[in-house]
Amino acid sequence: MPSLAIIIVRIIDWAAIPVAVFAFVHALLQRADAFTAIDRMTKPAWLGVTGGGAAAVALFRFYDFTMMFWIAGLVAVLVYIVDVRPRLIEVQRGNRW
Repeated sequence: MPSLAIIIVRIIDWAAIPVAVFAFVHALLQRADAFTAIDRMTKPAWLGVTGGGAAAVALFRFYDFTMMFWIAGLVAVLVYIVDVRPRLIEVQRGNRW
């Protein structure tokens, strides 16, 4: 029977995949001009970052020697979700007042 720590690590490992796919799909569905409006990288660049991050999270595991690539992919995806996504939503929604 695996320990609780191993179970938690595996849950985190598997939960990262849908998060990464969500980030890539969200970037894919946004307008290209919204990325330049928020003074961030272009849409193709963010598609590369989130797509590469999703591939790294899906191909590598958190609990073996490829952990560095998994963490880099997850960080790239989380930067998009935490920093870029809210600004894209704000810009595309427009002024509410």
